[in-house]
Amino acid sequence: MTDQFVPVRVLLLLLLSSACWASENDVQCLKAVQNSVVDPNGILKSSWIFDNSTAGYICRFTGVECWHPDENRVLSLHLSNLGLQGPFPRGLQNCTSMTGLDLSINNFSGPIPPDISRQVPFVTSLDLSYNGFSGEIPELIYNMTYLNTLNLQHNQLSGPIPGQFTLFTRLTSFNVADNRLSGPIPYSLGTKYPASNFAGNQGLCGTPLDDCQASAKSKSTAIIIGAVVGVVVVIVIGVIVVFFCLRKLPAKKKAKDEDENKWAKSIKGTKIIKVSMFENPVSKMKLSDLMKATKQFSKENVIGTGRTGTMYKAVLPDGSFLAVKRLLHSQHSESQFTSEMKTLGQVRYHNLVPLLGFCIAKEERLLVYKHMPKGSLYDQLNQEEGRDSKMDWPLRLRIGIGAAKGLAYLHHTCNPRILHRNISSKCILLDEDYEPKISDFGLARLMNPIDTHLSTFVNGEFGDLGYVAPEYARTLMATPKGDVYSFGVVLLELITGEKPTHVSTAPENFKGSLVEWINYLSNNTLLQNAIDKSLIGKDNDGELMQFLKLACSCTFSTPKERPTMFEVYQLLRAIGERYHFTAYDDLVLPPLNTNGETLDELIVAQ
Repeated sequence: MTDQFVPVRVLLLLLLSSACWASENDVQCLKAVQNSVVDPNGILKSSWIFDNSTAGYICRFTGVECWHPDENRVLSLHLSNLGLQGPFPRGLQNCTSMTGLDLSINNFSGPIPPDISRQVPFVTSLDLSYNGFSGEIPELIYNMTYLNTLNLQHNQLSGPIPGQFTLFTRLTSFNVADNRLSGPIPYSLGTKYPASNFAGNQGLCGTPLDDCQASAKSKSTAIIIGAVVGVVVVIVIGVIVVFFCLRKLPAKKKAKDEDENKWAKSIKGTKIIKVSMFENPVSKMKLSDLMKATKQFSKENVIGTGRTGTMYKAVLPDGSFLAVKRLLHSQHSESQFTSEMKTLGQVRYHNLVPLLGFCIAKEERLLVYKHMPKGSLYDQLNQEEGRDSKMDWPLRLRIGIGAAKGLAYLHHTCNPRILHRNISSKCILLDEDYEPKISDFGLARLMNPIDTHLSTFVNGEFGDLGYVAPEYARTLMATPKGDVYSFGVVLLELITGEKPTHVSTAPENFKGSLVEWINYLSNNTLLQNAIDKSLIGKDNDGELMQFLKLACSCTFSTPKERPTMFEVYQLLRAIGERYHFTAYDDLVLPPLNTNGETLDELIVAQ
């Protein structure tokens, strides 16, 4: 063990000497599941042995995935194709942090519990396909508001698809093929999913399947009405085309410019609406103040655009700055949105950009943040030639450590625990001292969403291209290791100076991502060639390689091979220990088990 690694381990041991990392509820949950199912192959009986008190021992059970291997807290159950029989398992309500349940390809039978939304309220993925479940689909299943994936394919379910399923605002995958369902398909589902997802149900009708009988009877009337409407539309379009052709080109350009800011003009009548503030950089604020500070949300005040919306710089009368984000495509009611904002407003940490307030104006949702004068990490790493000199190694390392600390706080300490789901160098902002702060929780997913209404604004979207973990394409489910992968790409940007989807130092015929380029170099024992040349030869080459290897471990293709965020943070701290980047070191995390290994050996092991 290296001498410089000892203080880190000792400090963590002292901080956590009295911490308890087990969850008896989750243990009782698995015991109840084991006792309530018929296990003819003895797989659960032989694997799930409850004679151990070691923290995290249940995480080694067949089909059990935990939030952390040293914590008895179930993330998901994957019990697919184990030959299990009997009714729907009992006791799942005790797995209070579970976000995924897969019982597919077994011989379960009987009804799906009518109170399933109470038993597993926080699952994002529910797969009951290829079983013998019968009866109707429970109407209250729509209360499982976090669902992204629902697969009920190949069962014996009967009755209609509940109309309340139109309330599933997050659903990205839905399949009820090969059942005994009947009645019309809810319109929002029929227009979103292909016919194959509803096939094999002789009684189902409506889009995307054949028309229901009532629709067929009125088909001829609809054709006539459609023809008349079509003629009228053609005439109207002709008039509009002639009108615009007669207008001069400058007028067209002016109309286009006005249209770009049309949304801001549409809320002028709501200027007296108050801005709800969690902190008070100003005593009182109204929408009119925001509009004045952003010059009516003019294009020249835009400081960033992203998947969740556009960020504007706001200059207050006293000369201070705020940042105002206009959210895009929020599907929440006003009460839901307000509840979510109040939850977000309570999240405070040194390496997170605090939400200062919010405002609702008609259909618009505006968030008020503290302004970060140095912009994003992406901007700093990709400055134009002739501007400030490139960031040196100690600064890059400090930014990496601070950003890791912020994400580790969200994963392991924050209550409720949060998945970011949109980590990139564009959402890591820098204050006047280059202290990194993680922003943009619009895509955040709760890790333990108990007693909160925090949710996701954009359904099924997991960040920018180049940062998305490869397993998402298979599971459509966010996990902590998905955030770790995205953060690993950020670390690669820091050490290489390259963009995530374009590698300037690679041959012209290379069209892959930064991760793929790093993998190519690693496979050819050329990994050191990836390091930014401006950083080499300054008495820190060993640290550079340690940093690069840690970044690589975060981007392993298999999630279980990646370290957790607290391990990433601890290892980064160990790499930068000689720089004394320990201010605001208030994270309470379990100790990193060194087993007598050096820092290099620990990084490789991770």
